[in-house]
Formats: sequence, C-alpha cells, structure tokens
Amino acid sequence: MKGLYLYLMLFTISFPLIRSFEPKVQYATRWKSLFIAIGIVAAFFIIWDIRFTALGVWGFSEAYTLDLRIMGLPLEEWSFFIAVPFASVFIYDVIHYFFPKITTNHFFRVFSAALGALLLTLSSLNIDKNYTFWNFLFAGTLLITISVFNPNWLGKFWVTYFIHLVPFFIINGILTGSFLEDPIVWYSSSEIMGIRLGTIPAEDTIYALLLLLLNVTIYEGLNAKWTLNRQNINSSTH
Repeated sequence: MKGLYLYLMLFTISFPLIRSFEPKVQYATRWKSLFIAIGIVAAFFIIWDIRFTALGVWGFSEAYTLDLRIMGLPLEEWSFFIAVPFASVFIYDVIHYFFPKITTNHFFRVFSAALGALLLTLSSLNIDKNYTFWNFLFAGTLLITISVFNPNWLGKFWVTYFIHLVPFFIINGILTGSFLEDPIVWYSSSEIMGIRLGTIPAEDTIYALLLLLLNVTIYEGLNAKWTLNRQNINSSTH
C-alpha cells in the first residue's frame, strides 16, 4: 500500500494532537519548548539517518512510501522525528500530571547508570556493526551523564519509556514487517546483532530510548528555564 508509512505517522500523532488542548494536561501550552526540543533532536537523528541510509545500514521500501525523497530519505522518515517524539512526550506529560508523586529515587539513578554501562560494554563488543555500535554508544553515554546529574524528572521518564513501549511495538512492528509481505524499513543483517523481538531489531528499543530521552532532557530544560524567567519577572513587578 503506497503511503502506508505516512498513514502510520498520522495515526501516531492524531490522538495526542487532538488531546493537546485538554484542560488538565494542557500539552499545547508547552509546545514552544516541545518543538524546539524536537527540532534540535531531529537534526541529530536526521544527519545520522542520512549517513546510515547511504551506507546501506538500513533502507526503505518504495512499495510503502511516497516517491518524494529528501536527501535520500522518504518524506515519511522526516515526519517520524516529529510525530514519534510529539506522541511520546505527550505520554510523559500525562504521566507527569496524573502521577506527580513519582520521584527520582536512588533506584532510577542506579538503573540508568547500570544500563548505560551495559550499553557501552555491548557497544565495544560490536564495533563491526554500525547500528549496534553507534546506537548503544550514544544511549549509554547519555544515560550515564543523566544519572550523574540525577534530574527530578528521571523517574517519570522511565515510567513513560516502559509505557510507550506498548505503541512502539505496534507501530515499529508494522514498520519492520509485521503483518506485511515486506518491511517498510529494512536493516542490513551485518549491521545489527540479529536479536529480534518479533520483527523488531533489539537495537530499536534503545534507539527509541535515546530519541525520547534526548527530547525530554531538552524539553524539561527549556520548561525549567522559562518557568524561572516568569518567576523572576513576577517577583520584579511586586
């Protein structure tokens, strides 16, 4: 089905977009920081994506994507780095609103550091596999860095990550070939470990973690900055 990838991205973004103006969570009121975060993170991932596509680490089926290509990537792939973070950070904000007592405790900090160390170890053992090596290297480094700073949102991030794996397995499962004759996104067998969760390479779960963690880190940083600025302005007017 031509354009299936695009339909999946529209489906991904549809519910959080509709609920963005819901009066409790008020997701739309933080769109400024959200879209700055998405733009910064997307620039990093798109550069990575262009390089890996050119190297043949992964590629895209012409049967399920539109004919429009931008720098070697289908239009739908560009939209992926907008739609997926938009929907994922929406889950994060919902968790933040409905479960405010989730805090960053010692467990989350140790878990982040331990997983980061494990990923760096696996990265060093898979230098010959581009996707595994770079994916685990980036994610492991970021996790250890975040664990050192131990931000107060880290606990909410981990709850969000494990919840967001539910839609992740549905959407990414279809992208990697579940229920289809051929995958929408294919991977070179020489560039991954070969461990799959259904049709999904295990590396994709870490790729999703890195994408979400980078967006939340910048999103929370900008929100905190602008909240402080508003407080300073309010205090100076009294």
